[in-house]
Order: sequence, then C-alpha cells, then structure tokens
Amino acid sequence: MKQQKGVTLVELMVSVSIVAIILAFVGPSIQSILIKNRIIAEINETSSLIQYARHHAIDEQAQVVVCPSKDYSVCSTDWNDPKIVFIDEDANAIRAATEELLVSIGASSSTSLMTNTTNIIKFAETGEANLSTEILICHKNGNAEYARSLSVTLQGRVKMSTDSDKNGINENAAGTQLSC
Repeated sequence: MKQQKGVTLVELMVSVSIVAIILAFVGPSIQSILIKNRIIAEINETSSLIQYARHHAIDEQAQVVVCPSKDYSVCSTDWNDPKIVFIDEDANAIRAATEELLVSIGASSSTSLMTNTTNIIKFAETGEANLSTEILICHKNGNAEYARSLSVTLQGRVKMSTDSDKNGINENAAGTQLSC
C-alpha cells in the first residue's frame, strides 16, 4: 500500500477559509496602525528639524529660518513641500546663494496633509521664535484619530500633541482636540 503525501482538497479549502477569516478581522487594524505610525514618523521628523534649527540659532548666534520650499531656495506656503533650514543673513526669508542650506527633509507623504498657522518659522540668536505656531498633520481621509500637531512657543520650545483624556483624539498645547 502507498502512503498518502499531501492534503485533500477539503482540508486545503478549510485551511484557506480559516486564514481568510483571520485576515478579514486583522486587516483593518493593521492598516490603522500603519497610518498612525507613518504620521507619527513625519511629525517626529518635523519636530527634529525645528529643534535643530533652534539649537543652531543659539549655537551660531544667528537668525535661522525653517520653511517649506519646492526649490530649496524660496520659501513657499505649502507645508506638504520639502522643508529647509538655513541661516538668513539678510533677513529676507529667501535662501541666497551665499546662505548655506543647513538641513532639509523631504515632502510629506501623499497620504498626509500638513498645515501650519504661519508660513515661516524664524529663530533669533536667543532661540526665541518670531511667532507661536502650530503645525497640524492629518491623514488624507480627515479622521481626527490620526491627527497630530506640533506647537512652537514664542520661547522656541516644541511640544507634541498628546491624548491626555484617553479618548483616542490628541489635544494641542492649549488642550483643544485636534480636527482635520
């Protein structure tokens, strides 16, 4: 007698059905985790860029600018563009050929929307910001549970949003729930 090697069609179909049922329940939560992680990574990268600019302004005793820029020279108003940091020697918020690009980060992902209450963040030699500002990043679907923000105070401090009341929606530095 020959020994059977393999599975029957019925056994294979039962196994495939079990896997399909498990994926149907787990799939949406994995997508949610991936969206949250992508947004958190972008807000962390932007926070690092802003903190670098502030520290560089203090270290070099110079005015340092953080702004979005399509061409890495002229500041734009769209915070989804790449972001640049440079010492603004002539205080015109345009990176001249003699003004070195200190650091830059890429554009926001195509699934994220980033907005800011100001177009340009300038740090003085003391580390103070020219204006207090809030950068908001949302998923393209507008769901508030994915929203994150960075607040930059006049003293130049950077604070990330938190979910202090544990309702699944973060609040900004003023305690207001974020909305997209």
